[in-house]
Amino acid sequence: MNDQLPGRHLPKSVPLVERALTSLQHFLHVEAVSGIVLLVAAAAALLWANSPFAHSYHDLWNLPITLRLGEFVFVRSMHFWINDALMTVFFLVVGMEIRREIHEGAFSRFDQAILPVLAAAGGVVVPALIYLSFNTAAGRDHGWAIPTATDIAFAVGVLALLGKSIPGNVRVFLLALAIIDDIIAVLIIALFYTSGLDPGGFAVAALGVLMVFGLQRLGFGSAYAYIAPAFIVWAGFLMAGVHPTLAGVVLGLITPVRSLRPEIAPPVVRVETALHPWVAYAIMPLFALANAGVSFKGLELASGAQFVTLGVGLALCAGKPIGVIGATWLAVRTGWCRLAPGVTWGGVGLIGLLAGIGFTMSIFIAMLAFTDDKLLDAAKLGVLLGSLISVTSGLGWGAEYAQRQRKAIGD
Repeated sequence: MNDQLPGRHLPKSVPLVERALTSLQHFLHVEAVSGIVLLVAAAAALLWANSPFAHSYHDLWNLPITLRLGEFVFVRSMHFWINDALMTVFFLVVGMEIRREIHEGAFSRFDQAILPVLAAAGGVVVPALIYLSFNTAAGRDHGWAIPTATDIAFAVGVLALLGKSIPGNVRVFLLALAIIDDIIAVLIIALFYTSGLDPGGFAVAALGVLMVFGLQRLGFGSAYAYIAPAFIVWAGFLMAGVHPTLAGVVLGLITPVRSLRPEIAPPVVRVETALHPWVAYAIMPLFALANAGVSFKGLELASGAQFVTLGVGLALCAGKPIGVIGATWLAVRTGWCRLAPGVTWGGVGLIGLLAGIGFTMSIFIAMLAFTDDKLLDAAKLGVLLGSLISVTSGLGWGAEYAQRQRKAIGD
Protein backbone atom coordinates (compact mmCIF):
# COMPACT_ATOMS: atom_id res chain seq x y z
CA MET A 1 0.00 0.00 0.00
CA ASN A 2 2.49 2.51 -1.11
CA ASP A 3 3.03 4.54 -4.23
CA GLN A 4 2.43 2.43 -7.31
CA LEU A 5 -1.35 2.25 -7.75
CA PRO A 6 -2.57 4.48 -10.59
CA GLY A 7 -3.60 7.84 -9.30
CA ARG A 8 -3.03 11.53 -9.72
CA HIS A 9 0.50 12.83 -10.09
CA LEU A 10 0.45 16.24 -8.49
CA PRO A 11 3.17 18.82 -9.11
CA LYS A 12 5.48 19.58 -6.24
CA SER A 13 4.42 23.23 -6.26
CA VAL A 14 0.81 22.45 -5.44
CA PRO A 15 0.17 23.46 -1.82
CA LEU A 16 -1.06 20.89 0.64
CA VAL A 17 -4.38 22.69 1.12
CA GLU A 18 -5.08 22.75 -2.63
CA ARG A 19 -4.19 19.07 -2.85
CA ALA A 20 -6.64 18.27 -0.04
CA LEU A 21 -9.39 20.32 -1.71
CA THR A 22 -8.82 18.57 -5.03
CA SER A 23 -9.10 15.20 -3.30
CA LEU A 24 -12.26 16.34 -1.52
CA GLN A 25 -13.88 17.55 -4.74
CA HIS A 26 -13.10 14.25 -6.45
CA PHE A 27 -14.52 12.37 -3.46
CA LEU A 28 -17.73 14.40 -3.45
CA HIS A 29 -18.21 13.98 -7.21
CA VAL A 30 -17.87 10.20 -7.03
CA GLU A 31 -20.19 9.98 -4.00
CA ALA A 32 -22.83 12.18 -5.65
CA VAL A 33 -23.01 10.09 -8.82
CA SER A 34 -22.77 6.79 -6.95
CA GLY A 35 -25.77 7.76 -4.83
CA ILE A 36 -27.90 7.64 -7.96
CA VAL A 37 -26.38 4.29 -9.01
CA LEU A 38 -27.05 2.95 -5.53
CA LEU A 39 -30.69 4.05 -5.74
CA VAL A 40 -31.11 2.30 -9.10
CA ALA A 41 -29.57 -0.91 -7.71
CA ALA A 42 -31.86 -0.88 -4.67
CA ALA A 43 -34.94 -0.30 -6.85
CA ALA A 44 -33.87 -3.12 -9.18
CA ALA A 45 -33.48 -5.47 -6.19
CA LEU A 46 -36.98 -4.66 -4.91
CA LEU A 47 -38.55 -5.13 -8.33
CA TRP A 48 -36.67 -8.38 -8.95
CA ALA A 49 -37.54 -9.83 -5.52
CA ASN A 50 -41.23 -9.07 -6.05
CA SER A 51 -41.45 -10.20 -9.68
CA PRO A 52 -42.47 -13.58 -11.11
CA PHE A 53 -38.71 -14.31 -11.26
CA ALA A 54 -38.21 -13.83 -7.51
CA HIS A 55 -36.88 -17.38 -7.09
CA SER A 56 -33.97 -16.58 -9.41
CA TYR A 57 -33.07 -13.59 -7.21
CA HIS A 58 -32.56 -15.74 -4.14
CA ASP A 59 -31.02 -18.65 -6.08
CA LEU A 60 -28.37 -16.36 -7.55
CA TRP A 61 -27.06 -15.05 -4.22
CA ASN A 62 -27.11 -18.55 -2.68
CA LEU A 63 -25.00 -19.92 -5.54
CA PRO A 64 -21.89 -21.59 -4.02
CA ILE A 65 -18.48 -20.29 -5.11
CA THR A 66 -15.35 -22.32 -4.37
CA LEU A 67 -11.88 -21.01 -3.55
CA ARG A 68 -9.35 -23.78 -4.11
CA LEU A 69 -5.64 -23.55 -3.27
CA GLY A 70 -4.07 -26.97 -3.69
CA GLU A 71 -5.81 -29.28 -1.23
CA PHE A 72 -7.41 -26.36 0.59
CA VAL A 73 -11.06 -25.87 -0.40
CA PHE A 74 -13.19 -22.98 0.84
CA VAL A 75 -16.84 -22.94 -0.28
CA ARG A 76 -19.20 -20.06 0.44
CA SER A 77 -22.26 -18.54 -1.21
CA MET A 78 -22.05 -15.57 -3.55
CA HIS A 79 -23.83 -13.63 -0.78
CA PHE A 80 -20.84 -14.29 1.51
CA TRP A 81 -18.28 -13.22 -1.08
CA ILE A 82 -20.14 -9.94 -1.61
CA ASN A 83 -20.92 -9.11 2.03
CA ASP A 84 -17.80 -10.48 3.71
CA ALA A 85 -15.12 -10.17 1.02
CA LEU A 86 -15.94 -7.40 -1.46
CA MET A 87 -17.29 -5.16 1.30
CA THR A 88 -13.85 -5.39 2.89
CA VAL A 89 -12.67 -3.11 0.07
CA PHE A 90 -15.50 -0.72 0.99
CA PHE A 91 -14.26 -0.66 4.59
CA LEU A 92 -10.68 -0.24 3.35
CA VAL A 93 -11.72 2.99 1.63
CA VAL A 94 -13.60 4.04 4.79
CA GLY A 95 -10.44 3.43 6.83
CA MET A 96 -8.35 5.49 4.42
CA GLU A 97 -10.90 8.32 4.46
CA ILE A 98 -10.66 8.38 8.25
CA ARG A 99 -6.86 8.26 8.12
CA ARG A 100 -6.68 11.13 5.65
CA GLU A 101 -9.18 13.29 7.53
CA ILE A 102 -7.24 12.81 10.78
CA HIS A 103 -3.99 13.78 9.05
CA GLU A 104 -5.02 16.83 7.04
CA GLY A 105 -8.79 17.12 6.92
CA ALA A 106 -11.77 17.92 9.12
CA PHE A 107 -10.41 15.89 12.06
CA SER A 108 -6.87 17.27 12.03
CA ARG A 109 -7.78 20.03 14.52
CA PHE A 110 -9.83 19.54 17.65
CA ASP A 111 -11.80 22.77 17.23
CA GLN A 112 -12.82 21.72 13.70
CA ALA A 113 -13.71 18.14 14.60
CA ILE A 114 -15.60 18.60 17.87
CA LEU A 115 -18.90 19.92 16.43
CA PRO A 116 -19.47 17.12 13.86
CA VAL A 117 -18.33 14.61 16.50
CA LEU A 118 -20.95 15.85 18.97
CA ALA A 119 -23.58 16.03 16.22
CA ALA A 120 -22.79 12.46 15.16
CA ALA A 121 -22.98 11.29 18.78
CA GLY A 122 -26.46 12.79 19.09
CA GLY A 123 -27.37 11.13 15.80
CA VAL A 124 -26.36 7.76 17.24
CA VAL A 125 -27.82 7.94 20.75
CA VAL A 126 -31.29 9.29 19.91
CA PRO A 127 -32.08 6.78 17.10
CA ALA A 128 -30.88 3.90 19.30
CA LEU A 129 -33.16 5.03 22.13
CA ILE A 130 -36.13 5.42 19.78
CA TYR A 131 -35.58 1.93 18.39
CA LEU A 132 -35.29 0.39 21.86
CA SER A 133 -38.47 2.16 23.00
CA PHE A 134 -40.33 -0.11 20.56
CA ASN A 135 -38.13 -3.19 20.85
CA THR A 136 -37.19 -4.13 24.39
CA ALA A 137 -38.06 -7.79 23.83
CA ALA A 138 -35.18 -10.26 23.75
CA GLY A 139 -34.01 -10.85 20.20
CA ARG A 140 -35.53 -7.69 18.76
CA ASP A 141 -33.33 -5.49 20.96
CA HIS A 142 -30.26 -6.68 19.03
CA GLY A 143 -31.17 -4.28 16.25
CA TRP A 144 -30.61 -1.10 18.26
CA ALA A 145 -27.58 -0.08 16.16
CA ILE A 146 -29.28 -0.45 12.76
CA PRO A 147 -30.48 3.18 12.50
CA THR A 148 -27.31 4.78 13.87
CA ALA A 149 -25.28 5.16 10.64
CA THR A 150 -25.55 7.54 7.67
CA ASP A 151 -25.03 6.41 4.08
CA ILE A 152 -22.40 8.82 2.69
CA ALA A 153 -23.12 8.11 -0.98
CA PHE A 154 -26.88 8.59 -0.71
CA ALA A 155 -26.65 11.66 1.52
CA VAL A 156 -24.06 13.42 -0.63
CA GLY A 157 -25.92 12.37 -3.78
CA VAL A 158 -29.16 13.98 -2.57
CA LEU A 159 -27.22 17.09 -1.55
CA ALA A 160 -25.74 17.28 -5.05
CA LEU A 161 -29.24 17.26 -6.57
CA LEU A 162 -29.95 20.52 -4.72
CA GLY A 163 -27.34 22.36 -6.77
CA LYS A 164 -24.50 24.74 -5.95
CA SER A 165 -26.68 27.05 -3.85
CA ILE A 166 -25.88 24.87 -0.84
CA PRO A 167 -22.86 26.43 0.94
CA GLY A 168 -19.62 24.47 0.77
CA ASN A 169 -19.29 24.29 4.56
CA VAL A 170 -22.68 22.57 4.76
CA ARG A 171 -21.33 19.85 2.46
CA VAL A 172 -18.15 19.53 4.53
CA PHE A 173 -20.21 19.31 7.75
CA LEU A 174 -22.38 16.54 6.27
CA LEU A 175 -19.34 14.66 4.98
CA ALA A 176 -17.55 14.89 8.35
CA LEU A 177 -20.71 13.78 10.16
CA ALA A 178 -21.14 10.79 7.85
CA ILE A 179 -17.50 9.73 8.22
CA ILE A 180 -17.74 9.94 12.03
CA ASP A 181 -20.92 7.87 11.78
CA ASP A 182 -18.90 5.26 9.90
CA ILE A 183 -16.26 5.27 12.64
CA ILE A 184 -18.91 4.76 15.31
CA ALA A 185 -20.58 2.03 13.23
CA VAL A 186 -17.26 0.20 12.86
CA LEU A 187 -16.69 0.38 16.63
CA ILE A 188 -20.23 -0.85 17.28
CA ILE A 189 -19.73 -3.82 14.94
CA ALA A 190 -16.42 -4.67 16.61
CA LEU A 191 -17.74 -4.35 20.18
CA PHE A 192 -21.34 -5.57 19.99
CA TYR A 193 -21.68 -7.83 16.96
CA THR A 194 -18.84 -10.28 17.50
CA SER A 195 -18.99 -13.43 19.62
CA GLY A 196 -16.94 -16.51 20.42
CA LEU A 197 -13.62 -14.76 19.79
CA ASP A 198 -10.64 -17.00 18.94
CA PRO A 199 -7.26 -15.60 20.09
CA GLY A 200 -5.52 -17.67 17.41
CA GLY A 201 -7.31 -15.70 14.72
CA PHE A 202 -6.09 -12.43 16.19
CA ALA A 203 -2.54 -13.80 16.14
CA VAL A 204 -2.90 -14.55 12.41
CA ALA A 205 -4.30 -11.05 11.78
CA ALA A 206 -1.42 -9.50 13.77
CA LEU A 207 1.05 -11.44 11.62
CA GLY A 208 -0.54 -9.95 8.51
CA VAL A 209 -0.32 -6.43 9.96
CA LEU A 210 3.35 -6.95 10.83
CA MET A 211 3.98 -8.08 7.26
CA VAL A 212 2.39 -4.86 5.98
CA PHE A 213 4.58 -2.75 8.26
CA GLY A 214 7.62 -4.77 7.19
CA LEU A 215 6.95 -4.19 3.49
CA GLN A 216 6.43 -0.48 4.15
CA ARG A 217 9.69 -0.34 6.09
CA LEU A 218 11.54 -2.02 3.24
CA GLY A 219 10.10 0.52 0.80
CA PHE A 220 7.96 -1.80 -1.33
CA GLY A 221 6.02 0.53 -3.64
CA SER A 222 3.76 -1.84 -5.55
CA ALA A 223 0.29 -2.17 -4.06
CA TYR A 224 0.15 -5.75 -5.34
CA ALA A 225 2.85 -6.71 -2.82
CA TYR A 226 0.35 -6.04 -0.05
CA ILE A 227 -2.39 -8.34 -1.33
CA ALA A 228 -1.04 -11.45 0.42
CA PRO A 229 -0.63 -9.85 3.89
CA ALA A 230 -4.01 -8.14 3.49
CA PHE A 231 -5.59 -11.54 2.82
CA ILE A 232 -3.87 -12.90 5.94
CA VAL A 233 -5.37 -10.07 8.03
CA TRP A 234 -8.82 -10.78 6.53
CA ALA A 235 -8.51 -14.52 7.17
CA GLY A 236 -7.34 -13.85 10.72
CA PHE A 237 -10.38 -11.74 11.49
CA LEU A 238 -12.63 -14.44 10.00
CA MET A 239 -10.94 -17.10 12.15
CA ALA A 240 -11.18 -14.89 15.25
CA GLY A 241 -14.95 -14.54 14.95
CA VAL A 242 -14.77 -10.81 14.16
CA HIS A 243 -16.53 -9.71 11.00
CA PRO A 244 -13.75 -9.96 8.40
CA THR A 245 -14.67 -6.68 6.69
CA LEU A 246 -13.17 -4.85 9.69
CA ALA A 247 -9.80 -5.95 8.33
CA GLY A 248 -10.32 -3.29 5.68
CA VAL A 249 -10.57 -0.58 8.32
CA VAL A 250 -7.35 -1.73 10.01
CA LEU A 251 -5.47 -1.78 6.70
CA GLY A 252 -6.88 1.63 5.75
CA LEU A 253 -5.78 3.19 9.03
CA ILE A 254 -2.17 2.01 8.57
CA THR A 255 -1.85 3.21 4.97
CA PRO A 256 0.95 5.83 4.84
CA VAL A 257 -0.06 9.49 4.69
CA ARG A 258 3.33 10.68 3.49
CA SER A 259 4.94 9.92 0.16
CA LEU A 260 8.55 8.88 -0.32
CA ARG A 261 8.52 11.09 -3.44
CA PRO A 262 7.31 14.66 -2.75
CA GLU A 263 6.07 15.19 -6.31
CA ILE A 264 3.59 12.31 -5.96
CA ALA A 265 0.51 12.30 -3.78
CA PRO A 266 0.71 10.21 -0.57
CA PRO A 267 -0.25 6.51 -0.76
CA VAL A 268 -3.44 7.06 1.26
CA VAL A 269 -4.65 9.52 -1.40
CA ARG A 270 -3.46 7.51 -4.40
CA VAL A 271 -4.88 4.17 -3.25
CA GLU A 272 -8.18 5.70 -2.17
CA THR A 273 -8.46 7.57 -5.47
CA ALA A 274 -7.85 4.35 -7.39
CA LEU A 275 -10.26 2.20 -5.35
CA HIS A 276 -13.02 4.69 -4.62
CA PRO A 277 -14.74 4.52 -8.06
CA TRP A 278 -14.72 0.72 -7.94
CA VAL A 279 -16.33 0.81 -4.50
CA ALA A 280 -18.85 3.50 -5.43
CA TYR A 281 -19.90 2.20 -8.84
CA ALA A 282 -19.48 -1.56 -8.45
CA ILE A 283 -19.17 -2.92 -4.91
CA MET A 284 -21.82 -0.79 -3.18
CA PRO A 285 -24.43 -1.18 -5.97
CA LEU A 286 -23.75 -4.93 -6.01
CA PHE A 287 -24.23 -5.01 -2.24
CA ALA A 288 -27.52 -3.13 -2.63
CA LEU A 289 -28.66 -5.47 -5.40
CA ALA A 290 -27.85 -8.52 -3.27
CA ASN A 291 -29.40 -7.28 -0.01
CA ALA A 292 -32.20 -4.79 -0.71
CA GLY A 293 -34.50 -7.37 -2.29
CA VAL A 294 -37.20 -7.56 0.38
CA SER A 295 -40.14 -9.65 -0.83
CA PHE A 296 -43.43 -8.02 0.18
CA LYS A 297 -45.36 -11.17 -0.73
CA GLY A 298 -43.86 -13.30 1.99
CA LEU A 299 -43.32 -10.50 4.49
CA GLU A 300 -44.96 -11.25 7.82
CA LEU A 301 -45.06 -8.28 10.18
CA ALA A 302 -46.22 -10.35 13.11
CA SER A 303 -44.75 -11.59 16.40
CA GLY A 304 -43.16 -8.22 17.01
CA ALA A 305 -41.58 -7.86 13.56
CA GLN A 306 -43.78 -4.83 12.87
CA PHE A 307 -42.13 -3.05 15.80
CA VAL A 308 -38.71 -3.67 14.26
CA THR A 309 -39.88 -1.97 11.05
CA LEU A 310 -41.47 0.88 13.00
CA GLY A 311 -38.48 1.31 15.30
CA VAL A 312 -35.89 1.36 12.49
CA GLY A 313 -37.96 3.59 10.18
CA LEU A 314 -38.88 6.13 12.85
CA ALA A 315 -35.37 6.17 14.32
CA LEU A 316 -33.91 7.03 10.92
CA CYS A 317 -36.36 9.66 9.65
CA ALA A 318 -37.08 11.29 13.04
CA GLY A 319 -34.39 10.18 15.50
CA LYS A 320 -31.47 11.14 13.29
CA PRO A 321 -32.62 14.77 12.71
CA ILE A 322 -33.57 15.20 16.37
CA GLY A 323 -30.23 13.83 17.55
CA VAL A 324 -28.05 15.73 15.08
CA ILE A 325 -29.85 19.08 15.34
CA GLY A 326 -30.32 18.79 19.11
CA ALA A 327 -26.68 17.96 19.81
CA THR A 328 -25.50 20.76 17.51
CA TRP A 329 -27.82 23.30 19.14
CA LEU A 330 -26.70 22.25 22.61
CA ALA A 331 -23.00 22.48 21.67
CA VAL A 332 -23.43 25.97 20.19
CA ARG A 333 -25.77 27.15 22.96
CA THR A 334 -23.32 26.18 25.70
CA GLY A 335 -20.50 27.96 23.88
CA TRP A 336 -18.45 24.81 23.26
CA CYS A 337 -18.58 25.24 19.48
CA ARG A 338 -19.51 27.67 16.73
CA LEU A 339 -21.14 27.07 13.37
CA ALA A 340 -18.74 27.39 10.46
CA PRO A 341 -19.10 30.42 8.15
CA GLY A 342 -22.01 29.95 5.76
CA VAL A 343 -23.66 27.27 7.92
CA THR A 344 -27.02 28.49 9.20
CA TRP A 345 -29.57 26.62 11.29
CA GLY A 346 -31.44 25.93 8.08
CA GLY A 347 -28.33 24.16 6.83
CA VAL A 348 -28.04 22.22 10.08
CA GLY A 349 -31.66 21.14 9.63
CA LEU A 350 -30.85 19.89 6.12
CA ILE A 351 -27.86 17.95 7.44
CA GLY A 352 -30.04 16.37 10.12
CA LEU A 353 -32.66 15.25 7.59
CA LEU A 354 -30.09 13.78 5.21
CA ALA A 355 -28.36 12.00 8.09
CA GLY A 356 -31.48 9.81 8.29
CA ILE A 357 -30.50 8.09 5.04
CA GLY A 358 -29.04 4.87 6.46
CA PHE A 359 -29.20 2.25 3.72
CA THR A 360 -25.80 0.57 3.10
CA MET A 361 -24.40 0.51 6.65
CA SER A 362 -27.85 0.07 8.21
CA ILE A 363 -28.61 -3.00 6.08
CA PHE A 364 -25.12 -4.31 6.83
CA ILE A 365 -25.64 -4.01 10.59
CA ALA A 366 -29.13 -5.55 10.26
CA MET A 367 -27.61 -8.69 8.78
CA LEU A 368 -25.27 -8.92 11.76
CA ALA A 369 -28.04 -8.24 14.28
CA PHE A 370 -30.66 -10.76 13.12
CA THR A 371 -30.44 -14.41 12.16
CA ASP A 372 -34.24 -14.67 12.00
CA ASP A 373 -35.25 -14.03 8.36
CA LYS A 374 -38.55 -12.43 9.39
CA LEU A 375 -36.87 -9.93 11.67
CA LEU A 376 -34.16 -9.28 9.10
CA ASP A 377 -36.72 -8.56 6.36
CA ALA A 378 -38.65 -6.33 8.76
CA ALA A 379 -35.46 -4.42 9.58
CA LYS A 380 -34.59 -4.02 5.89
CA LEU A 381 -38.10 -2.71 5.22
CA GLY A 382 -37.67 -0.20 8.03
CA VAL A 383 -34.33 0.91 6.56
CA LEU A 384 -35.87 1.39 3.11
CA LEU A 385 -38.91 3.27 4.43
CA GLY A 386 -36.93 5.45 6.84
CA SER A 387 -34.33 6.27 4.19
CA LEU A 388 -37.02 7.05 1.61
CA ILE A 389 -38.78 9.45 3.99
CA SER A 390 -35.42 11.07 4.80
CA VAL A 391 -34.65 11.51 1.09
CA THR A 392 -38.08 13.02 0.43
CA SER A 393 -38.00 15.38 3.42
CA GLY A 394 -34.37 16.29 2.72
CA LEU A 395 -35.14 17.20 -0.89
CA GLY A 396 -38.24 19.16 0.16
CA TRP A 397 -36.52 21.21 2.82
CA GLY A 398 -33.33 21.42 0.77
CA ALA A 399 -35.16 23.00 -2.17
CA GLU A 400 -36.64 25.63 0.17
CA TYR A 401 -33.27 26.22 1.81
CA ALA A 402 -31.49 26.53 -1.55
CA GLN A 403 -34.06 29.07 -2.71
CA ARG A 404 -33.47 31.13 0.43
CA GLN A 405 -29.74 30.99 -0.19
CA ARG A 406 -30.16 32.22 -3.77
CA LYS A 407 -32.34 35.09 -2.58
CA ALA A 408 -29.80 36.00 0.11
CA ILE A 409 -27.01 36.08 -2.49
CA GLY A 410 -29.21 38.17 -4.82
CA ASP A 411 -29.99 40.66 -2.07
